[in-house]
Amino acid sequence: MTHGRIWQIDMARSLALLGMAAFHLVFDLQFFGLVPPGTSTSGVFYWHARIVAGSFLFLAGLALWLGHGQGIRWPAFAARLARVLGAAALVTVATYIAMPDWFVFFGILHCIAAASLLGLLFLRLPWLVICASGAAVMAASYWLPELVQLNTPALRWLGLHTVPTPSVDFEPLVPWFGPFLLGLGVAKALHPVWQRLAARPAPRNRLLRALCWPGRHSLAIYLLHQPVLMGLVWLWVSLRGL
Repeated sequence: MTHGRIWQIDMARSLALLGMAAFHLVFDLQFFGLVPPGTSTSGVFYWHARIVAGSFLFLAGLALWLGHGQGIRWPAFAARLARVLGAAALVTVATYIAMPDWFVFFGILHCIAAASLLGLLFLRLPWLVICASGAAVMAASYWLPELVQLNTPALRWLGLHTVPTPSVDFEPLVPWFGPFLLGLGVAKALHPVWQRLAARPAPRNRLLRALCWPGRHSLAIYLLHQPVLMGLVWLWVSLRGL
């Protein structure tokens, strides 16, 4: 466990949030017909979405080690898990109301919650084993689904299915538990570094502090940014039609 916030990690979260907002803006423009259909799921945006999702899972794995690597603090872990699960449930309900055919039943927040629970089993393993396990999960996504073919809807969150699964945000455990384990393994390998960084004071530079602010409130921004972006695009479309 480290003491004190590490501003570099807050900055990394802020960058991940910026990437997420950029992707969702493209999605919203596509939703309102301002860019061609399929723009958000093809070309550079296909990889953009996966890099952003992977960065969030990596940072979540890193945070698990920083918070509980020296001993699981159960009250803090349970409180954070409850917040993530509550936010995930809110996303599920909201998207089911807005788009029932494409609602989010196992998105990035659901995956982070599940990965956090499973990650507890890896905390005591050597960092090389943790990283190798993460790489194995990612590699398995290329062949394991064809082998087991768990296409039952209730099991698709495992990522071992071979049929398309309609959802605007679907991050199954295979392969997305992989980046989480990589973040956990890297955090454990660099544990002395985090101790030194946590002991340093927060930056006094106002710009740096402002850039770190989103990363300190990533869950709230995750929940609010898309309604705001979609509302702004809708307003733009409505004003253009006047």
